[in-house]
Order: sequence, then structure tokens, then C-alpha cells
Amino acid sequence: MRKKIIIYKILFPLFTFAGVLFSGYMSAVKLFSKTCAFGEICPMFMGISACYVGFILFLVLFVLSLFLATKKHKDKILTNSIFFVSLFGILFAFYYSAREVPLLVQNGFGFYKFGLPTCMMGFILFLIIFIFSICFKKKVKHL
Repeated sequence: MRKKIIIYKILFPLFTFAGVLFSGYMSAVKLFSKTCAFGEICPMFMGISACYVGFILFLVLFVLSLFLATKKHKDKILTNSIFFVSLFGILFAFYYSAREVPLLVQNGFGFYKFGLPTCMMGFILFLIIFIFSICFKKKVKHL
């Protein structure tokens, strides 16, 4: 059982760091070039680029996952925080992903550099982290 908990404590930082790198790159491109990375539409959230919000969410998740990896596994505040921040990330990214579906259907996967809109890729990453958080909460609950 403890081995599985250690695996989650490694997976959380890995996936959240991937999100930080992904959204950080897009945020940096937007900040310094004033254009969206990969030539996509840049959705706005309350007057700021959605990729900035994604970066903040992934950064918060990364910091929480580092705390989780270095503290005792029974820290329910950290696991619940990861659960709720990733849930918010799912809802946030889903909202912008749903707006990209018509373009995806009309233009196909080849329209996007990576096959999917970046908002959908962020959604998938948030979803993976969310699923890990549910599994981790179940493992911790049984200890």
C-alpha cells in the first residue's frame, strides 16, 4: 500500500510540472510576443489571457504536490486542495475547450500543431491530475 502512495507522490509533481512547463511556455509567448503560441485563438478570462490562469493553476498544483511529496501522506488538506484546484482547472479548461470544438470539427486535427487545441490539452492534463487525486484520496483513506 505504501508503495502505491509513493508512486502517487511522484506522479503528482511530474504531471503538474508538465502543466507548468506547457502553460508557462504559452504564457511567456503571449507575454513577450503579444501573440498566442502555436497560432491559435487566445481566449480571454476577465481581461487576461486564459493561458495565464492555466499557468497559475498548474503552478499552485505543482507547489501543493511538492508539499505532499515531502510531508506525511495523511495530510488531507493537501490532497483535498489538489482535488479542488484540479477540479476548477477541469471546469475552466473545459469551458474554453468546448468553444474550440466547432473549429476542430470544421478543420480537423491537422489544423492544430499538436492535433488538439491547447485548451483541450490543458483539460486532459487537469483531468489526469484530478483522477490521480481521487485515487490518492482513496488510498490514503484506507490507511
